[in-house]
Amino acid sequence: MKTLYLMRHGETLFNVYHRVQGASDSPLTARGIAQAKEAKAFFKKRGIHFTDAVSSTQERASDTLELITDLPYQRLKGIKEWNFGVFEGQSETLNPKHPGEASYGTFFADHGYGGEAMLDVQKRMVATLTDVMQHAKGDTVLAVSHGGAMHAFLLHYLTWPLTGYQIYTGNCAILKMSFDGSEFHFIASYDPLQQN
Repeated sequence: MKTLYLMRHGETLFNVYHRVQGASDSPLTARGIAQAKEAKAFFKKRGIHFTDAVSSTQERASDTLELITDLPYQRLKGIKEWNFGVFEGQSETLNPKHPGEASYGTFFADHGYGGEAMLDVQKRMVATLTDVMQHAKGDTVLAVSHGGAMHAFLLHYLTWPLTGYQIYTGNCAILKMSFDGSEFHFIASYDPLQQN
């Protein structure tokens, strides 16, 4: 049995300005850098040592990973954030409202917006992370990704009320998943900024 620690990047400039950042990128803020260092302390305090590491190809994820571990790592497009099409870089207030629903569904892929559907994000996340775990040299893997992509990944394994209300996916959120060789199983979620 292997363990995946799937983590969101630290706070970015677009987070501060409440801008949509999916396929687009923005740098970590000073607070985001501090958050990543707190996540490193969270892992160290619990004696968690990574054998393998991967990151999204986006700067905010790779910079977060490099603040946590000195391991060599791969940057993978398959765990990038959801592409929000023409909404990229725009105010988060333009996001559609879906009270009580699991995600934005096909909203960003429909109407010529040029983005991705949730099931497409989910499919690439599951496929990429399954491949990572099957080829990991060791049994404890760190993967740094993004909030929307992590949520889509979780929806493959858990129902909406649980993922929507009980699992933290804020900056530097950590999802602990076991991997049995073919499937992931949710173990726990952590907010390292509240648990050091």
